[in-house]
Amino acid sequence: MPPADVPGRAPAVPVLAVTGLDVHHGRRRRRRPVLHGVSLTVAPGETLGLIGETGSGKTTLARAVLGLVRPSAGSITLAGEEVSTHGARQWRALRRRGIVQYVFQDPLRSLDPDLTVERSLAEPLLVGGVPRAEAATRIRAVLARVRLEEDLLGRVPGELSGGQRQRAAVARALVTEPRLVILDEPVSALDSAHRVQILRILKELRAAGVALLFISHDLGSVAGSADRIAVLHRGELVESGTARDVITRPRHPYTRLLVGSAPTLRGAPADRAARDALRALLPA
Repeated sequence: MPPADVPGRAPAVPVLAVTGLDVHHGRRRRRRPVLHGVSLTVAPGETLGLIGETGSGKTTLARAVLGLVRPSAGSITLAGEEVSTHGARQWRALRRRGIVQYVFQDPLRSLDPDLTVERSLAEPLLVGGVPRAEAATRIRAVLARVRLEEDLLGRVPGELSGGQRQRAAVARALVTEPRLVILDEPVSALDSAHRVQILRILKELRAAGVALLFISHDLGSVAGSADRIAVLHRGELVESGTARDVITRPRHPYTRLLVGSAPTLRGAPADRAARDALRALLPA
């Protein structure tokens, strides 16, 4: 869970705050809304699970937070800095600082297939002005953090297993010591053993104070990792709350549909069995 607010002190400033966000695609008369009035926050050491079907606007929201999509309305604040009106030069400077990082569903999209793991990890540090000796030290520290052996540094992504590639992608995101990591379906392409490894790493990051935005279409993927869950449906945030409340007491019909679509237990009503299966994933 995120750190509790101490009585008498101001609550922790969110690492990410999105307020009234609208995003449209297209031009003039062909413009169509993709996100409408979306508001959410992620605090230090908190994992927010963003759930929604394909086309609901999840990835568009992530791209807006990363400065790759310009909002039509609303605001985005990263580590206390209003960024929704930033120009290209300001975004370049912000990215060099490594405050926010992104992990793709397919690590081959974020790892250059022609670069060794070592060069991929070093690149964001060297661009940010980190000396080579310090970069080498940080690379080895982050490898240990994601449980990758140092002898993999000389390999290219195509020489790694799927689980190793995803951990290398997570390592590349962590090497800049970000405040926020956005993970877009980080475990959907992995087998069960590698899913467990990645989810364990994410829990450790949360404990270390890193804010995580975990994007998925699968409620079961985030049930055991997220502190809070936000449900996105057709570009609107239809429900949000603690993971336990959203799973055990869903209010919106779409959320109830998601809960009812979880794997069921033979011999029990589908919605009850699905809820029981998801509840079993929640932290004690």
